Amino acid sequence: MKQDEPKPEEELMLNGVSYTGESGATSGIPRRRWKWAMAASVLCAVLLFTPVCAHAGIFDVFGQLFGTIQSDIGDSLKSINQITQQVQQLYQTTMWPLAALNQARGFVANSISSFRNQMNQVFSTRYSSAVTAGPQQFESILHSRLSSQIPALGASFSANYGIVPQVNNAAPQDRLMMDMDDALGQENLKTTLIADQGADTILNAANQMENQAAVTTPGSNPYLSAQAQVANLRCQAYMQKMLAAELRQEAGRLAHDNALLKRRTTITGGINSLITGALTAR
Repeated sequence: MKQDEPKPEEELMLNGVSYTGESGATSGIPRRRWKWAMAASVLCAVLLFTPVCAHAGIFDVFGQLFGTIQSDIGDSLKSINQITQQVQQLYQTTMWPLAALNQARGFVANSISSFRNQMNQVFSTRYSSAVTAGPQQFESILHSRLSSQIPALGASFSANYGIVPQVNNAAPQDRLMMDMDDALGQENLKTTLIADQGADTILNAANQMENQAAVTTPGSNPYLSAQAQVANLRCQAYMQKMLAAELRQEAGRLAHDNALLKRRTTITGGINSLITGALTAR
């Protein structure tokens, strides 16, 4: 190589763009800025137009759904509403007329206000007639209408009617009849306490059913009827218990009379034997 030949200038690179001096700088930099501006513009256009298309598709889907609801399902709903209104009108005019319901409610309310207080007075009135202290206590226990007074009833019964005599103070058969008569008497008196308390329960249930009937609504009649049937069964059970106690008392009375007849027969037989022995001894 010749020494007088000029050396080629080294090409300088700046960010991938050849740098040749002032002239290269003035021509390369604006071109690069132009490319970046174009890319940014395209990206903005894509970002702006793409959501619009997506939103438009979603709105179309909702529009189709709303149209289906209004056209197909809407007609069915209208038919259902019309049938429901017709059934409701049938109930209000034919099956459960409002005027008749109000009339029945008014009748129940008038009955409650007219008769409940008088009936409560009849059921809660106590007819006390004892004068001395012992019978007065016994009578107050009988009218207590509480089954918890049963032990006090037994003690008061023994204090007023006496206890069974001792073994040497009465004949064995007489002691047995006394004991049996006292047992039957106390049993029936204790049963009356239980029955009175049960009657109060039945009356409270009847008052509640009357209150419900005064504000009853259509369709609740079967429930009120079921409650009335249950209360009726309870009342029948109490009546059966009282009838059983009465039958026991009557059976005890018959047995007592029969025991007296047997004793008289035995005494008569003994007297006949004595008379026969006295006549034959002569």
